[in-house]
Amino acid sequence: MRYRTLGGTGIEVSTHCLGTMMFGAVGNPDHEDCVRIVHAALDAGVNFVDTADMYGQGESETIVGKALKGRRDDVVLSTKVHFPMGEGRNRGGNSRRWIVQEVEESLRRLDTDRIDLYQVHRPDHTTDIEETLAVLGDLMTQGKIRAFGCSSFPAEELVEAHHVAERRGLRRFRTEQPPYSLLARGIEANVLPVVQRLGMGALTYSPLAFGFLTGRYRKGRPIDLATGRPAIAPARFDPELPVNAAKLDAVEGFVALADDLGRTLPELATAFPLAHPAVTSVIIGPRTMEQLAASLKGADLVLDDEALDRIDGIVPPGTNVYHPDGAWTPPSLRDAKLRRRAPGDRAAA
Repeated sequence: MRYRTLGGTGIEVSTHCLGTMMFGAVGNPDHEDCVRIVHAALDAGVNFVDTADMYGQGESETIVGKALKGRRDDVVLSTKVHFPMGEGRNRGGNSRRWIVQEVEESLRRLDTDRIDLYQVHRPDHTTDIEETLAVLGDLMTQGKIRAFGCSSFPAEELVEAHHVAERRGLRRFRTEQPPYSLLARGIEANVLPVVQRLGMGALTYSPLAFGFLTGRYRKGRPIDLATGRPAIAPARFDPELPVNAAKLDAVEGFVALADDLGRTLPELATAFPLAHPAVTSVIIGPRTMEQLAASLKGADLVLDDEALDRIDGIVPPGTNVYHPDGAWTPPSLRDAKLRRRAPGDRAAA
């Protein structure tokens, strides 16, 4: 296992981070089995564990808390805040009110007195970024968190947050957690260069592109849309859709490259993000012990220029074959009213 410094914090983390989104009812409901997966990852040299309050509405954090008993000091523990937790108003977002309340819940579920990296899970345009940065800085002063970062922030919002922190004398985001894979390279155009310029660390997620880079789904082979991941999101797997046909075409090129390297497609996919100089760690999210072993098997793979040139020939740098799963979509694209003048204004113009 290799280790890198996390975004200027002085904290050393493994280049493979154990993501726990699949722990609990959403993936593996067997808590004891999930605990064994955590222990196996730690025994393999992983010292970085990532979770979030909204994974299973707190269930993942609870499992991680169980798994880290007696081993907490050896682990860099990361969790997130933003998404709604339960019914009712003001139970989500990036406001001081919610963050102060929810960090206590995460600490309780994780059964710890501090969080090493506390991340804002998505942008929140209803909350001034100054308020968010200020409360996160206060939590650092109180010793409840050691550092803080963000996830799925576009480049312009990273720059704005950095500028506000500098202007107001506030602590700043130290990390960004974006989606990044062989099939989704859009962040190479702006997010990763900004991360480098600001001295941040990047923890990338979804290296297997929601299962498309596992090798299970191949061109010309039938895909059962009624079982497994395709049943959860059929539109992401239906080979009749042009975007999925493009994914399958690219996968064939990557399979050929992996074969030439004497490696599996998942090993190639997991190694790829770590080749970028902005990336500190790649998040793997196993549901089973077998998936963990398969992900860690390629921990020693370092791609040379020849392999990276072949990758560039299959999916050009800075391009997405599809919109990355879980990536943030700005309100201006979600709500048509925000990009259209009112009928009266249109007529006046």
